[in-house]
This record gives sequence, C-alpha cells and structure tokens, in this order.
Amino acid sequence: MTGGPCDRPMTQSSDVRYAARLGTFSGTMLVVGGIIGAGIFLSPSIVVQRVGTAPLTMGAWGLGAVVAIIGGFVYAELGARRPKAGGTYVYLREAFGTLPAFLYGWALFLIIGTGAIAAVAMTGANYLAELLGLPAEAGRPIAIALIVVLTALNVAGVRIGATTGNVLTVLKLSAIALLVVAALVLSPRADAVLPVAAVPVTLTPPTGWSDTIAAMGAALVPVLFSFGGWQQTNAVAEELVDPARTLPKVLILGVLIVAATYLLVNMAYLRALGLEGLAASRAPAADSMQIYLGPVGRTLITFGIVTSTVGFLSMVILMSARVYQAMAADGLFFRSMAQLHPRTQTPVSALLWQGVVALVLLLSGTYGQLLDYVVFADWIFFGSTAATLFVLRARDAARGEHIAVRAPGHPFTTVLFVAAAGYVVIGSVVSNPGNALRGAALLALGLPVYAYWMRQRSRSERSP
Repeated sequence: MTGGPCDRPMTQSSDVRYAARLGTFSGTMLVVGGIIGAGIFLSPSIVVQRVGTAPLTMGAWGLGAVVAIIGGFVYAELGARRPKAGGTYVYLREAFGTLPAFLYGWALFLIIGTGAIAAVAMTGANYLAELLGLPAEAGRPIAIALIVVLTALNVAGVRIGATTGNVLTVLKLSAIALLVVAALVLSPRADAVLPVAAVPVTLTPPTGWSDTIAAMGAALVPVLFSFGGWQQTNAVAEELVDPARTLPKVLILGVLIVAATYLLVNMAYLRALGLEGLAASRAPAADSMQIYLGPVGRTLITFGIVTSTVGFLSMVILMSARVYQAMAADGLFFRSMAQLHPRTQTPVSALLWQGVVALVLLLSGTYGQLLDYVVFADWIFFGSTAATLFVLRARDAARGEHIAVRAPGHPFTTVLFVAAAGYVVIGSVVSNPGNALRGAALLALGLPVYAYWMRQRSRSERSP
C-alpha cells in the first residue's frame, strides 16, 4: 500500500487556522442535525413491513439506538485522541495510511457528501414547493437556491453556518415534539381516516427464532441508515472550544437525544396509525398529524420536514468541506482547497467546489442513482473508522499517552459496532449486487487519482 501509518500531513502554506468558536450547544445541534434528516419520516413504514409486529418494530429501533450509542462512544474516544479537522479522514490516515483515507475523501467528494447534498436539497425543495402551493417543477430551482444560499452562509463563517443549523435543528425538534405530544396525548378527530396503500400491504410476523433474527436483521438496515450521521461532527473538531473535552460530550448527548426522539416518534406513529396503517403509509408523520389536528397538523409537520431536511443539508455542507480541506493539506487534493480564508477562517475553496459538484449532480439528475451505488461504502468507512480505535489506542499506549475519555466496553463494544456496520454492508450488497459492483467501480476510480496526487506530493517535497 502506498502511504502508511507514519504519514503526516503537509504543512499548509497559510498561517490561518480554524477558529474555535463552537460550544457545547452548537456541537450538540451539529450531531442532532447531522443525524435527523428525512429518514425518520420515511423508514418506519419499511421497518414495520419487515418485522410485522409492534414489539419487534420498537425492538429494531431500540437495537439501532444501542448501536448508535456504542458508535457515539467510539467516535468520542477517537475525537479525544485526535481532535483534528477532518475527523474520519484523519483517523483512517493515522491508523491505516493515506490510501484508505483518500478513498474516503474521494467517495465523499464525488458522491456520498455531494450526492447527499443534492438529494436532500431536492427532498426539502419538493416539500417546500408543496407547502407554498407551487407546481412540482419549482422543486429544482428551489433546491439550487438552497445549496447556493447555505454554501454562502457557511463561507461567511463557521458561527453563521452553525447558527443557521442550530435554528433549523431546534425547529425540527419542535415539530417532532408536536407530533409526539399530539399522538400520545390527544384523541383522534372524528373524521380521521387511516391511510390506504395503493398496493395492499400484507404483514407476516416471523415465526420461530430463525425467522425473527432474519426479519430483525432486514429491519436494521433502514434503522441504522436513519441513525447514521453523528460521525461527521468529528470533522469540525478544531472549531469546537476545548475539543478534547467538548467533542465527546456533544457526541454522546446528541446521539442520546436522537435515540430518544426516534423511539418516541415510532411510539407516536404506532398509536396514531396502528400497525397496518403505518405499514401502508407513505407519509406517516403527515398522516399522524392529520388524524389528530387535521389539515393544520399536516401543514405544520410538512413545515417540520422542510426544516429537518434543510437543517440536515446545512450540516452536511459545513462538515464535509472540512474533510476535503484536510485531504488537500496533506497534498492529496487541489492546493487551493487546503487554504482557509484569512477573515472568515473557513475552507472557502472546499465549500465552493463542493457546491459546484453538488449542483452538477442535481442538474444531471444522477445523484439518486449514484447514491444507491455507494450506499454500502458509507458503512464500510463507518466500520473501518471504528476499527482504527484498536490501532490508535495501542500506538498511544506505546508512547505513554493516556486520555480520560474511553469507549465503555472496548474492545467488545467496538467489535459489536464493526459487526453491525459489516451487516449493513452485506445487506446492501445482497439486496442489490449490481449497485454494489458499480459503487466499487466508482471507488476504484479513486486509485489512479490517488497515484497522481502522491506523485504530485513527492515532487513538491523534493522541490526546494
């Protein structure tokens, strides 16, 4: 493998460094906003269809919460050990070398991050167009505007970008709280009608332990995807006040808030719609609010979904750009992307190029298909990053370095998380091997690109 664990980042040509301006509240909102997107409004129906009973439905979300909490503890220790901008990229580079780290950044820039920006922007834009009574074709111009405006806000400064995300995250949590309170406290309206699926949904509860394990395994795939996203907060470590202490705190607090939110939301869906109604619903949040608050409730939760998707979009834009900046600072990407603006102290070039790629994917309409191709890769990097804890712990111990933050139950809990990530990868590959093959090919395209940048770096190091 070209590049090894001893590789160190190249020094930036600029003396400008990230400004530590984000406290515990902003960090926690980054975690919550980076996890809660559209998944909790879409995945619960799929989970019910796969397990067929209310106890197993709640069990699947509970198990997903446990995996997410374990992952939060693992990333908390990683963040305490290496409180550097770039997060996952830095951990992979220091544990396994520059190649896997580059492939992560390459996938994030080419598809995972930018594709998610395009997809989430379109989702939020479509809901916003519906909310404003605009025609469906208004969705794309709105999505373009969202990407441009949120990129500009993040260029203006990390505090501005984070504040925007904070406001949107608080609004989304408020909308979800309204949904939960309405479903768990109010009585259904007399004229309430449960959703009816265009194609009837037949629920078949599993029989026996083997069927139950298989059903729960299938349900965990959408559950764990809905819980994904907390790891991105590590990318902004250098912009947190006292990151070695703050990052672990906000990771655990944020993941716990999301776990409680997801469990309460699913309880609300089941009470409002029942098992069959939830399985049949294509918009469980809107259908639930319609039952308790009528059209006004549907409008309110649609607004909540808009703020949820736009808030998630803002967080992805903010956090992903830090990975490209770290990669460029290592000499493995365009030099301009390594620079921070002297006034705003933000990676302006990385943010702008990220926006350009996202807009190209949006306008080409390929983002959904490309994301389907690489959805398995996201969890490959999740699992690989968790595995870096074994290497970094051993290396730090050999140097006599010790930290107060440690993942509880390591190595057993870390192995469990890696196994869960592996299961999601296997499940994604088995469910659509063609997509996985295409995704692997897109990742492989990064190999000659990596070789090019390594040659460029070697020439730069040899030059006087």
